[in-house]
Amino acid sequence: MGDREVTRAEVEDFLYHEAQLLDEWRLDEWFTLFEPEGRLEVPTTDGAGWDATTAGYFVCDDYDLIQARVKRLKSRKAHAENPHSRTHRMVSNVILLEGGAETLWITANFVIHRYRDGGTYTYVGRYEHVLKVDPDRLRFRVRRAVPVMESMDAGARLSFIL
Repeated sequence: MGDREVTRAEVEDFLYHEAQLLDEWRLDEWFTLFEPEGRLEVPTTDGAGWDATTAGYFVCDDYDLIQARVKRLKSRKAHAENPHSRTHRMVSNVILLEGGAETLWITANFVIHRYRDGGTYTYVGRYEHVLKVDPDRLRFRVRRAVPVMESMDAGARLSFIL
């Protein structure tokens, strides 16, 4: 992977830092975790097959759309997130799958507890990320959050970043 070896501990620290940024609604800082060609994807849970490459998408954003999503979520125009949800994220089972010259494929599990409008919602899934390995940091090339729930409870909308 380039001129340096990436450890699981470094990937875990990267994912934990990302979770903290999202839980603290530090969206501008979170956006800096993407490379300019980065993508944000959330496949549907429609059961048409669990292959994220052939599923429909709740979210399928390129870099410009991610930036627009951050701007919208921070504005008063995001009624579904004004005030924003309180979340508590847990990331576990981080596995480094394979790496190329400048990229690393990883997977991890997540549980996100979301508190909004007096309700409590739990989102469970796995991350399937492609990370760009820079000399001094990791960045998202593809950030894919794959929900594993068969359905979501009423009110458990995806108006926040999964």
